[in-house]
Order: sequence, then structure tokens, then C-alpha cells
Amino acid sequence: MNQKIERLLAQVQKPGRYVGGELNAVMKDPREVDVRFAFCFPDTYEVGMSHLGMKILYSLLNEKAYIWCERVFAPWVDMEQQMRDHGVELFALESGDSLRQFDILGFTLQYELSYSNILNMLELAGIPLRSADRPGLEHLVVAGGPCACNPEPLADFVDLFFLGEGEEVDLEVVDLYRTCKKEGRSKREFLFAAAQIPGVYVPSLYTVTYNDDQTIAAVTPEEGVPAKVTKRLMLDMDRSYFPDKFVVPYIEIVHDRTVAEVFRGCIRGCRFCQAGFIYRPVREKSVEVVNQQCFDLCSNTGYNEISLSSLSTSDYTALHPLLDRLMEWTKEDKTSVSLPSLRVDGFTDELTSKIKTVRKSGLTFAPEAGTQRLRDVINKNVKEDELMKTVNMAFSGGWSTIKLYFMIGLPTETLEDVAGIAELGQKVVNAYYANPDKPKGRGVSVTVSASSFVPKPFTPFQWEPQDTIETLRQKQKHLVRSVTSRKVTCNYHDADTSFMEAVFARGDRRLCAVLEKAHALGCKFDGWNDYFSLSKWREAFAACGVEPEFYANRRRSFDEVLPWDHLDYGIRKEFLIEECQRAYADTTTPNCRESCSACGAACFKGGICHEAR
Repeated sequence: MNQKIERLLAQVQKPGRYVGGELNAVMKDPREVDVRFAFCFPDTYEVGMSHLGMKILYSLLNEKAYIWCERVFAPWVDMEQQMRDHGVELFALESGDSLRQFDILGFTLQYELSYSNILNMLELAGIPLRSADRPGLEHLVVAGGPCACNPEPLADFVDLFFLGEGEEVDLEVVDLYRTCKKEGRSKREFLFAAAQIPGVYVPSLYTVTYNDDQTIAAVTPEEGVPAKVTKRLMLDMDRSYFPDKFVVPYIEIVHDRTVAEVFRGCIRGCRFCQAGFIYRPVREKSVEVVNQQCFDLCSNTGYNEISLSSLSTSDYTALHPLLDRLMEWTKEDKTSVSLPSLRVDGFTDELTSKIKTVRKSGLTFAPEAGTQRLRDVINKNVKEDELMKTVNMAFSGGWSTIKLYFMIGLPTETLEDVAGIAELGQKVVNAYYANPDKPKGRGVSVTVSASSFVPKPFTPFQWEPQDTIETLRQKQKHLVRSVTSRKVTCNYHDADTSFMEAVFARGDRRLCAVLEKAHALGCKFDGWNDYFSLSKWREAFAACGVEPEFYANRRRSFDEVLPWDHLDYGIRKEFLIEECQRAYADTTTPNCRESCSACGAACFKGGICHEAR
């Protein structure tokens, strides 16, 4: 680390965020590599270091001798001020070098409210924000992650987007970049060639035109550029790259444990859930591969807790055999196994006995809606009696703390549905006291958390309006009034930030100017309540002549051209329309293992769509 950076550390709250040098961090000689890649996470070190995708791609890129991938995080406000005061540019953790010394800056787009941090990080590095102002091949800005499924609000700043999973396509683009750099090709030549790689979207090669009512008329590609860009995905998860070690942080991070991926995708089809559709089809890893990956990671990091990661871990078909294999060595090594993302209908007595090694800090389930009618609307396919059976099983197994996740503002929701959230929480409390096998001498704690519904691209609810901020606040007050017991704690998510999330989730390129103006007004860390300012954002919208309600609170017709219609995630638009119509008929759709709903994901010719049924 250079001395200039070192001198700043005494002035900041958490210097461990900025020092680097952790166990398993990769060091290389910059003179011996052809491409320097900065993996940029637009949030704090603690959040970014918890992210599995970053761990995978960091190791994958660094396995190539000619690439050095380093990590970059958004500095917290105290460090940013010190950097600005002392003229220190944003730097990478491994080398301490400024981002201006890197060829490629890769941002991961995990949530819409991180977009202002992307611009702030570029500015801190002294790199022009707009791709048009970066004419050379150096400082190429690329981005991927779930929010890349609607990249339009960032189209003016990012040179190219990766759609879908990055293990193969990232390397293909870096290899192309290496060739073009050696041959002295122009940035435009590189971008045109990159656009031919499946899964790569180059926004500058597409022109967007608008109708008089501000909706999109057409998205037109340049000649020789694909009209539709299809996502990439790894079909054989057992052969998909996975590291045998992670960088081990010096300070506590959000998820400070070993994380092992058991499968990708989800069979369920909850109609609000973007991840459940954009990661289709379901592709599982074998027990042998997951077990070996867990063992290697624990051996090479020293962690004594394993988290089995997926969108719905209890849907992994070999969960019990996997837990049996893991217990063969985790018991002896005093390593605990945790199962996040458990479904209400996936919690069994057998599972309870197998995860006794987990500290009984609490169990989390997501009924999502307070009434059966609304659970049918969103296709949750969970019945109240199943929830009661599950919590009773948990109470008999020694748990006394339950968290229940819900959404407020779902399509067709009434105040009766909102009150149903509190009523369901109370029923769980009552079940505890009626259970003869409950833990002795302990009270029960039930937390109901309600986030606000955000309509997302590539879901059956992508056409739905979000409730206005005022309506969401009325529903939140109604929820609090409906809680009648001190044993039920009620939390809800700030409606202002949910509104902004909806604006950018369904926005188009006109939001680029708004984002740039908001950055100039000082917007950053919008995902943090301490720093989010809706008034600043409204000032930016007004200055650009853009109405945010046009994106968040407007119902869209099925025949409207959506900002992401030229991107293909394998899900047929007709299927999403059918699912939206089924929602309004309170009709559920069976999960993918029960029967195929012809969503379109079979086009990838892999995963559950092509398993022997």
C-alpha cells in the first residue's frame, strides 16, 4: 500500500475496509500481465465481500496468468472525504493502484439503488462518466448481474453489459480485449466485435426512438449487430468453475462464512420474483461436487460455518443425501451447516434433526402475503396449514424465534390482505403457546417484515403499477394498527426507496441524464437510509424534465414496447402475459417439477427442462 493511502487510515472509522492483504488475496506483477481488470462492487467492503458472484469471478479471472483481477469497493463517506481532501484517487485493494491504471472496470449490478455509487466511483477515479467521453480502449466500463436485465438507465455510462451468468462470457470478452489491445484496434472495432459474442449487449450500437406519449417506439440495432441479445448460462453446474478458496476478510462482513452453491434457478414461479425467472432453468450440482467444494473452502479459509446457497435450498432434490455427506466431516470439525432460503413446505422433521448443529438463532420463512387469496394471486403455492405445521415442527425442535417475510402493495391487494399479515403473525404466536413440546422457560418472538412490491422486468408483474408512496404508507400504518400482541414485532421497508427502485427497475435511457444530475447533487449510497434523499432525486428529475411516476406508478399495456424487449432471458413474453392474467383470476401455476408450463426456458436445452421426468 502506498504511504499516501496509509496516512488516511488513521482518520477513518474502519481502516480494515481499505488495507487489502487478506488471506488468499491474489498478487501479481502488473508488468507480467496483459489485462488489468478491476472488479468494482458499488457498495461497502462488508457488503461486497459477502457476494458469491464476486468470489467466483475474482478467482476465475486470476487463474489466467495474463489477467490480474483486483477488488474495488465504494469507500464509505469518511474515507471518500479524506481521499478528496488529499487528492487520492479510488484504488484497488491488492496493488493500491488508481483505477486509471486498469484496462477494464467491471461493475456488478445487484440492486438498482447502487447506480449512483457507480458514477461516484468513476468520478473518484478521475475517469469520465459517459462512455462517449472515453474514446480510447483503456478504461473500458463493463457491467453484469441481475439488474443487467434492464441496463437502459446506465446505457450512457457502460460500454457493454454481460447478460446472464459470467463464467464463460467474461473470459471471452477479456480475451477479445487482449487481442484488440495488442493489435492496436479502436474502441469501436472492439465493441462491434464484442457485440457478436452471445450474451454481450453494447448499448451504443442500438438506437432508441420514442412515441409522442413518451413510450418507446422502437430499439434499432446497427447493421450487423444482433436485434436480440440472449443471456448466457452454465448448463453443467458440476463442470462450472467454482473456486477452492475465498479471500478471507480481516473485519466482520455481512455474511462471514463459507458459501457453497447447490443449484441455480427456481422451480416455483412466484409472479413477483425476478430471480425466479431470469435464472431459469433449474440446474443442480451433484452431492459429490457440493460436498468437495464445501470441504475445500473450509480447509482453505478456516471458516467453521457453511451456508448452502440457492433461491430455495429445500427444493434441492438431493438435500438429505448432501446433509448426510456433510455431517460425515462437519461434526468432527465442529463446522455448522445453515440452510437459508427454506420454503414453508420444505421444512421437515428429518431436516430439523439434521440441522441441529446450527445455532438456533431463528428461522426465516416467506409467506409473502397475509391471505390465501393473495398468495394464490402471486403463485406462492403455500397454504396456511402448511405454515402452522412447519412452525410447530420448529418449536418442537427447539426454536422460539421466527421471522416471516411479506410484501405490501402486491397487485389486487386490499386492506384485508394487509391486516392478514398481522393475523398470521399472531397465529404463529398462538401455535407456540399451544405446543406441548415447545422449549421450556422461553418466550416466543415473531417478527413480521413487510417490504414494498417493486414491479420488475421479466416477471408476470412487469406491466403492473407500483402503489404510490402515499398508498404504501397508509398500508404500512394499517399493518402496525393490526398487530395486537407484544410478541409480534412489525418492520416495514421505507416506501421512498422502493419508489426509486421501481423507477430504475423499469426505466429507459432518459434516466441516464437524471442519474448524472443526481450524482452532481451528491446522491450516493441510496440503499442506505442515512444517505438516501428523495428530495434530491426529485430535484434531478425536475431539472431533466422527467416524471418518475411515469416509470413506477403507471400500468403498461401488454402491447407496449418495454425498454428491455430487445434482450432475451429465455422466458416467452406470451407466457408472462398468461401468468399475469392467471394472477387476476386467482389461479396458481404448478411448479416446474410438477409439470412444465412452457415458459420458454427449454430453448437452452439443459437443466430441469431436459431432465428425465
